[in-house]
Amino acid sequence: MRGFLLRRLLLALATLWLAATLVFALLLLLPGDPVQAILGLEASPEARAALERALGLDKPPGVRYLDWLLGLLRLDLGESLRYSKPVGELLGERLPLSLALVFLGLSGALLLALPLALLAARLPLWDLALSSLMASLQSVPTFFLGVVLLYALAVHLPLLPASGFPGWDSPKEVLRHLLLPALTLALSRAAVLFRMARGSLLEALSQDYIRTARAKGVPEGLVLLKHALRPASLPLVTVLGLEGGFLLTGAVVVEAVFALPGLGSLALTALEARDYPLLQGLVLTMAFLIVLLNLLVDLLYGLLDPRVEYA
Repeated sequence: MRGFLLRRLLLALATLWLAATLVFALLLLLPGDPVQAILGLEASPEARAALERALGLDKPPGVRYLDWLLGLLRLDLGESLRYSKPVGELLGERLPLSLALVFLGLSGALLLALPLALLAARLPLWDLALSSLMASLQSVPTFFLGVVLLYALAVHLPLLPASGFPGWDSPKEVLRHLLLPALTLALSRAAVLFRMARGSLLEALSQDYIRTARAKGVPEGLVLLKHALRPASLPLVTVLGLEGGFLLTGAVVVEAVFALPGLGSLALTALEARDYPLLQGLVLTMAFLIVLLNLLVDLLYGLLDPRVEYA
């Protein structure tokens, strides 16, 4: 296990280095003049020169790349052009909200999908109806689903706040403001988890050890929860890791619909302002979180099935 962890950590570091290199290269290869795009056509030579120094564009590409990597080792992501603040400070302010939103959305999707998958696998009469419902739900765009829920639960029935975020002082208010966007994310991704859980459960229930357990008189509920759910959860864990990465990037839309000050709204602002240091920091933060999530998925494999051999 220790050797596996070491290999996974080295692979994670290599992935982050590759992500940092790609981010630097993509911004380097963008067409047009970034200084002109930021300042406009009528900027003075002095303003252009100052911005070139701030972006490091007055140095050769190789020197800029080494400076970029050395800055990352010092956890220095540069300074935002739009906010005139360190990028790391801005990310630290916005990241907790996005992580809380993704956690609530992923938890809600799992809590919704898993019981329905158990019901569909146990009762064939419910299978077609639930599968059709989830397929229909998966076809609805996330932004449209968010608007419908906002109108239904915040405007027509004013049960939850429509938008905004009150800060972290009151846990109750935090939950009230995040519940509606988290429900939007949960409903949008529950269909994927349902399909994977249902297929894995049906496959597990067809195995010989399940027939043996039933022949011994084990109650059906225990057969499902103890003998079928654990092996069926392995592919579900993989999908959970993928869905977590999707929600991290897909939260941009939900945060825009509900006016939440998370990484998504920060990314939109950085794109509009052509804030290249902030965009680089955002992409690397997303890459780091996805790599960390994949590492956790690998560790969960070992906890769920000790027979898994780590290559």
